[in-house]
Amino acid sequence: MWRLLGADKVGITLTESLAMQPAALVLGLYFASARSSYFSTGKVCKDQVEDYASRKAMDVRTVEKWLGPCLAYDVE
Repeated sequence: MWRLLGADKVGITLTESLAMQPAALVLGLYFASARSSYFSTGKVCKDQVEDYASRKAMDVRTVEKWLGPCLAYDVE
């Protein structure tokens, strides 16, 4: 999607955790539907991070790094 939309041509970059810079940016493909609605997934708890890390054979710290803004707790 990044190449398709030509994000790099307008000065958009990715951070190490794949967040877009500048921060107030939205990039995507949007499709209209009268039945569509917004929803929120809520924040991710520590037990969910540990479970996900276990299932993906990843280090918990790595998962916390990638999910940082979505965490329901502060990383120590």
